[in-house]
Amino acid sequence: MTTDPLVSTEWLAAHMGDANVKILDASFKLPGVLPLPKDDYLTAHLPGAVFFDVDAVSDHSNPLPHMFPSAEQFGRDVGNLGISDADTVVLYDAGGWVAAPRAWWMFLSYGHANVRILNGGLKKWRAEGRAVESGEVKPKPQTFKASYDPKRVRSMQQLIANVESRAEQVIDARAADRFEGRAPESRPGIRSGHIPGARNVPYNLLFDAASGEMKPLEELRAAFTGAGVKLDAPIVTSCGSGVSAGVLTLALYRLGITGTALYDGSWSEWGQAGGPPIATGPA
Repeated sequence: MTTDPLVSTEWLAAHMGDANVKILDASFKLPGVLPLPKDDYLTAHLPGAVFFDVDAVSDHSNPLPHMFPSAEQFGRDVGNLGISDADTVVLYDAGGWVAAPRAWWMFLSYGHANVRILNGGLKKWRAEGRAVESGEVKPKPQTFKASYDPKRVRSMQQLIANVESRAEQVIDARAADRFEGRAPESRPGIRSGHIPGARNVPYNLLFDAASGEMKPLEELRAAFTGAGVKLDAPIVTSCGSGVSAGVLTLALYRLGITGTALYDGSWSEWGQAGGPPIATGPA
């Protein structure tokens, strides 16, 4: 069994004064959705929380959205957020389970194991009447040494080879109508459909929209097995742009399946005009 990557609001309330507990707001929205996540953060965030910008902590030389940066950049960017190698990092987002799991997987992928996610996020925290702050928290920079683990991430070339070999199961976190090709993609010029052979577990099935909490383990397990996923075989998670795939990765991790990988480019890469073959319809 593995240590649960989630922490409760009660745990965080009791430990947020600890010198080595650092809180990051990793809220994220799709392009064009207003107000911007940073503006939401400035309006209200957990006391002491620093904003983790998924788009900023990324490879700016890559035209694809928020791709994993170099280890050097990740270490520099995270150090500038006031986080050191000795800190316990607690991530949260607005409560819609979009980007906190992505940021959590990034920390694990760059060698920082002491990272957790606030179950229910800002939504549950505020529903319980707990204190929030406004304005920007500007931390003192720290030294953070990152080392990249490529086993946790997949490239398009690896996924193309996997279409033939089927060595790894690909699970897509997008809504069923997008997966099946019945709905247009939000990013212009992107084809509709899915990677041939992929399974579909929409990420919003894994948490309770009312409370913001992730669902119990037995319900998580049922969501995957009901979609035809073999939990004892290798798994790669995917989505629109490599963010909500992290929700699947997190749910699997909570089930003790810790050796998965995430397809960083996801559909924003695969779905480009002239890209690899696509499939439509149900899995």
